[in-house]
Amino acid sequence: MPEICRFYGIIIRMFFREHAPPHFHAEYGGKEALISIDTLAVISGGLPPRTLGLVVEWASLHKDELRRNWDMALNHEQPLQIRPLE
Repeated sequence: MPEICRFYGIIIRMFFREHAPPHFHAEYGGKEALISIDTLAVISGGLPPRTLGLVVEWASLHKDELRRNWDMALNHEQPLQIRPLE
């Protein structure tokens, strides 16, 4: 699963051959959540509240890039790196 971003110990990844709805995986401290690209809601799993807040903030700034990466991953193309939250 390609890593597309890393910030504050949070790892953001996308799988190839993923299932709908469009989403990404966020990992932190041994926990993982699947986050919807469209709504930024947690689809499954969970993260600590502060971590989830940082992930949602980051994703809201990069929705277009996340959607583009989703399309690339579905086509078995390597998703592009996205700038971390600063």
